[in-house]
Amino acid sequence: MSIVVGFVPTPAGQAALAAGIAEAKLRNEDLVIVNSARQGALVDKSVAPEDVLEQAAKRAADVGVAATVIQPPYQHDLADEFLDVAREVDASLIVIGLRHRTQVGKFILGSHAQQILMQADRPVLAVKADGGNF
Repeated sequence: MSIVVGFVPTPAGQAALAAGIAEAKLRNEDLVIVNSARQGALVDKSVAPEDVLEQAAKRAADVGVAATVIQPPYQHDLADEFLDVAREVDASLIVIGLRHRTQVGKFILGSHAQQILMQADRPVLAVKADGGNF
């Protein structure tokens, strides 16, 4: 089994990574760091540069946690693709970062985090970046 972390290069993504590393170390499990972009998108701010992903894996390795980084592209729904990865690796825990969004933003754009929380068939740990106001 493993811990799956949804990672984006943001403070919330860094908080999710830190929590995922801590949980993997505590449970003596591997870590799968997932960073995904919409298939065919020319620019996507949620895609982490290669050096950032290498640093993320190194942070895990530095505390004795084996980490794998994957970047599966998604076509239709990011939450569904992310949950498919969690099932494929038989994740014992999913870790995601949360960020504050307005009610209008949630209504218009939806919330991948909310979909993951509601549709996951395994435990989900949702964390927010330090100092975040909700």
